[in-house]
Amino acid sequence: MYGIPYALSPSPNRKHQLTGRRFMRLMEDSLINQKGVCNCDIYYELDWIVNETTVVRPDVMIVCGKFEEDFLRFPPVLIVEIASKKTHLIDRNVKFNLYQNNGVKYYVLADMQKNSIDVFTLENNRYHELNTTTFQLTASCTIELNFETMRY
Repeated sequence: MYGIPYALSPSPNRKHQLTGRRFMRLMEDSLINQKGVCNCDIYYELDWIVNETTVVRPDVMIVCGKFEEDFLRFPPVLIVEIASKKTHLIDRNVKFNLYQNNGVKYYVLADMQKNSIDVFTLENNRYHELNTTTFQLTASCTIELNFETMRY
């Protein structure tokens, strides 16, 4: 699981790109509504350097707190992966375990084949599936993501 390179080329297709943009817009709208309460930003395909042998590039992530480097070196609060036929097993297994084991509080898996969105939250170091659209990013920052507005 650690240090295994995966070549995921070509770049994400049009549907994948549109879905990622919709997630970003949904998150941005929710963060804007918090007006100064949240010290969080949204990133699209930014490298997260987990350790010396493991680097991942989540589709979309929310990072809270002080972050000034070019690449992330600590766990984001929320990650969205947009699964396709080619990436489904990696997103559902390899990345699921990697994110769980490295303390990512929320993992949102959007499955383009099934037109579904699964939400997992980290409790007692294990992911549990939740039917929620409310995310407590920090002690003072809660956002609402209405996934019903998502269309892929």
